[in-house]
Amino acid sequence: MLWIALHLPLLSLESFAATLLGESAEDGERPLALADTHHILSANACARALGIRRGLKRATALALSPGLQLGQADPARDTQALTAIAHAALAFTPTVVIPPASDPGASPHTVLLEVQGSLRYFGGLSNSRDSPSGQTSGLLPRLRAAIAPFGHRVNTVAAPTPQGAALLARVHRQHRCADLPALQAALDAAPVWLLGPGREHWDALQGMGLRTLADLRSLPRAGVSRRFGQGLLGELDRALGDAPDPRVPIVLPPSFESRLELFARADTTEQLLYASNMLLAQLVAWLAAQHAFVRRFLLVMQHEKRWRSDDQTPSATVLEIALAEPSRDAAHLLVLLRERLAQVQLPAPTLELRLLADDIARQPPPNQELFPTTRGEKEGLTRLIERLQARLGPHRIQRMAAVADHRPECASTVRMAEAGAEPISASAFASVSSSAPARPKREAPAVTQDLDHPLAVRPVWLLEPHQPLAEKASGPVLDGRPLRLLSGPERIEAGWWDETGLAERDYFIAQVDSGALVWIYRARLPLSSQAPGWFLQGRFG
Repeated sequence: MLWIALHLPLLSLESFAATLLGESAEDGERPLALADTHHILSANACARALGIRRGLKRATALALSPGLQLGQADPARDTQALTAIAHAALAFTPTVVIPPASDPGASPHTVLLEVQGSLRYFGGLSNSRDSPSGQTSGLLPRLRAAIAPFGHRVNTVAAPTPQGAALLARVHRQHRCADLPALQAALDAAPVWLLGPGREHWDALQGMGLRTLADLRSLPRAGVSRRFGQGLLGELDRALGDAPDPRVPIVLPPSFESRLELFARADTTEQLLYASNMLLAQLVAWLAAQHAFVRRFLLVMQHEKRWRSDDQTPSATVLEIALAEPSRDAAHLLVLLRERLAQVQLPAPTLELRLLADDIARQPPPNQELFPTTRGEKEGLTRLIERLQARLGPHRIQRMAAVADHRPECASTVRMAEAGAEPISASAFASVSSSAPARPKREAPAVTQDLDHPLAVRPVWLLEPHQPLAEKASGPVLDGRPLRLLSGPERIEAGWWDETGLAERDYFIAQVDSGALVWIYRARLPLSSQAPGWFLQGRFG
């Protein structure tokens, strides 16, 4: 077997920095630190440069840096951030383990992956050669790319045992042990305090001159067991592969829910978008873990309470984002969220965000296209319609739909745009076969998408009302010049079933002197019930 350990040494500080609406744990210009009641627990690079270290008293740290931003460690916040990393890892292997905190030998803030069965699919663990797309192939580069949006510093170690990988990930930024002898050599150089019981007995072990695991292994096992307990040697045996080490993989929840309590009030759209971006990254990881795409999600913004008896401010604002085409593109989801937030007037500052999603679709991901195809063009149109609906409202975006009616003025209607609907074929706007059943006016006209008759030529621009034309020698005249008939007649006789009116017409395509084409008709003679003469109904583009 081959295990990968992902250790996040700054997880608590980085998860706290995500609540600051713009600050970064390691690259921010502002010094950040986590503290308990009296002492510093962790500090970022900017704070360390000012002399702030772990174990320093709070008062001393504030004296060294009056602008130090102090936060409290939150185990629930850390667990949520670590779970998001585990969900991202599930896209590469079904065996992903988060060591339980109750295990005395568990490495904190570590995710374990068993990847032996996935290596062939991803082309090996790591391949330094560049792929045709310009990206480095292999499981490790793709895994790093998947967890990069969370902004965590991650130590990555591959080893034959899960415990061995977890221990080495705490002291190596990147390391790989190809087999058990290589793992044993790497562990021999590791400090004893990596072991859970070793931390408990560190003073005694150091007093005996035992600083590395090699020093511990050189002692008689019976004596070490009597002095320090069996747990110390048991953890070492699991790390070396000398004892079984069963692991229980995590199971995805059926629905997604994540919350982010903000350190400061969010008053602007940009602040909300910055905080929502982390929640969207977690949502995308949850979707990728089960090869799914989201259709709809909710963003709940909890507002600051105003301590007044007559306060009518709602406790929360809920935004529902519905997608016409299921997606897990974080950038696209963020764009839709930006458009919706731009239309919302928040009644009060936001203190907490919650993201919920349970309406998902499991389908294969879209193929990467070398040349544009109909499917790719449809996806581009879908995203454009989604953005317009998010900005203007779904009822303000409309589209043309074909109707089963011979009369050109009744052959189409305007409907609310459905971005995920199949595009209407051009043949849908052609004339309908004479065997189509009659429909009363009170019924909604049927939308026709696929018709078997030949495609008829129709102009897109129809005039309403129809323009009467002058006649010269029984021929039509437009703008004082006679028209040249190119094709026709095409006879349309329909509309006897409703009050819109009977249409008995012969249609022609004609040409003006400039070369432009027009669509004209005349009433059937001599039996037509309509006004006699020629009429202009459409122009060809």
